[in-house]
Amino acid sequence: MIDPRLLTLRVLREQGTVTATAAALHLTPSTVSQQLRQLARELDVALLEQIGRRVRLTPAAHALLRHTDAMVAESERARAELAAHRAGMAGVLRISAMPTATVALVVAAAARLRDAHPGLSVELVEDESRHCFDLLLAGDTDIGVVLPAPGSPSPGDARFDLRPLLDEPQDLLVPADHPLARRASVALAEAAAEAWISGPERISHHQAVSTACAAAGFTPRITGRAIDFLGVAAMVAHGFGVSLVSRLVYLPPNWPVVRVPLHGEPMPMRRHLICVRRGSAEHPLIAAGLAAVREVCRERSDITVLG
Repeated sequence: MIDPRLLTLRVLREQGTVTATAAALHLTPSTVSQQLRQLARELDVALLEQIGRRVRLTPAAHALLRHTDAMVAESERARAELAAHRAGMAGVLRISAMPTATVALVVAAAARLRDAHPGLSVELVEDESRHCFDLLLAGDTDIGVVLPAPGSPSPGDARFDLRPLLDEPQDLLVPADHPLARRASVALAEAAAEAWISGPERISHHQAVSTACAAAGFTPRITGRAIDFLGVAAMVAHGFGVSLVSRLVYLPPNWPVVRVPLHGEPMPMRRHLICVRRGSAEHPLIAAGLAAVREVCRERSDITVLG
């Protein structure tokens, strides 16, 4: 059994503040502070330095966490091996996913698992990708379907087993009465003179639009920003601009917008990743969940399944 105080220190490394760590672990800030003070006293080494309102991990804390990451991964492997000796597919599997993947892929995969294994309870959480990583780290979910973003864990992160899941094309979204709406496909550069709808800088859609337009040789003139694709589509439908929309994104069928496929290189794509805690992928329930998500992906002809 891993000392829970080590797990608290792991979450603090990710969150950066005691308050955020407490929220992620469903504890009070005073409990988190007390756990870390006790751990530092028992180890007789300083683990934290106060920097303004934040805390910084000391070199000793980082050394301790390298060993903790290895212990947690080994513990996950042990749990997976022991679970393989149990009869039947029973228990609770928790899957978290960013909104597009939840709607297009994960709910269908979860329903398939539930129907195939009556003893299996599947719990679902829709959340932003960065929060899915937090849920995995805190032990509140088992599988995350996420988008890579600045600051998110890398494939070599010792805490996670992070693998490519699919590449999803981006389409140009235009009003139904727009001249490009009648085209079978367009080059993105043909929309260089248009007004554009994007997301705020903290939203991945902003990065997708900026990167794709830069690759096509222009800087988009942003006239509207929305935090989700429904907001983007509403602005496009009423003529405030054009935008990019990912292929898996659901839009109401009666809205006066048209998705126009793009051609040319580089083709704008959005990559989805699937993530579990390192060492847990062979757990029978988690392995079944991973397989179900990939199975649903393979049944779609409009995306490229990876791995």
